[in-house]
Amino acid sequence: MPAQPPSEYVATLCEMLAPLGDVRVRRMFGGYGLSIDGLTFALIADEILYFKADDVNRAAFTELGLEPFRPMPDKPTTLSYYPPPDSALDDQDELLPWARSGFEAALRAAAKKAARAKRKKPVTAG
Repeated sequence: MPAQPPSEYVATLCEMLAPLGDVRVRRMFGGYGLSIDGLTFALIADEILYFKADDVNRAAFTELGLEPFRPMPDKPTTLSYYPPPDSALDDQDELLPWARSGFEAALRAAAKKAARAKRKKPVTAG
């Protein structure tokens, strides 16, 4: 994490998420990306936290009526990042499972990407 955190909100979230690992913050899309081991698992835009979602964990967010991140509020485009319930932002024990599910989604995405890259490698005759 940078010596001077971007905002008190971001700094507080990083402290709350520290049990997951070495949380890194970088500017991204006019907001911030949070990553562990080089894998982005969360975004912060307009002081709202969003965790990465995929087919495995998305239902946990949508069942609570949580809406995906819209990079441009006036456009229908969404990214597969969802906010945790508001109550989780005040309770580390409630927040960490949501964050962990976002990190696990990032791990699955990285594994899929690596598998695709491996399949695309040309076979060389030896």
